Amino acid sequence: MAAMTLTRSFTLTVRYAETDAQGVVHHANYLVWFEEGRSEFLRQQGCFYSDMERDGFFVIVAKAEVDYRAPSYYEDRITIATTLEQGKGRMMVFSYRATNQEGVLVAEGRTRHLVLDAERRMVSVPDRYVEILYRKDS
Repeated sequence: MAAMTLTRSFTLTVRYAETDAQGVVHHANYLVWFEEGRSEFLRQQGCFYSDMERDGFFVIVAKAEVDYRAPSYYEDRITIATTLEQGKGRMMVFSYRATNQEGVLVAEGRTRHLVLDAERRMVSVPDRYVEILYRKDS
């Protein structure tokens, strides 16, 4: 399979609890949104973390990066575009772009994940999941 990237998106509304006293989104929430972006990416591909875990595979975060570009505020509509950069081998890599309802880039980031088996040893992403991850018609 040739190297390719695939992007999936979803939109959320900033909740009051995600903001500080000035109504600005607290920086830690972007990582939570990126995690939801990964989960939603998988769901849109027809793959679920829970299925992988039942099959004895665990995807753990090895590194997370966030670059903050502009503030987000209470009730903003934020679209998280999640791109699978690497989904084969022992590592999965996702990148993220968070834009508001006006199209302004508010944050971008990247996470690297290791795949572990039930004994917590590093393993490659099983072929059946690689096929699902890169399926374009989902």
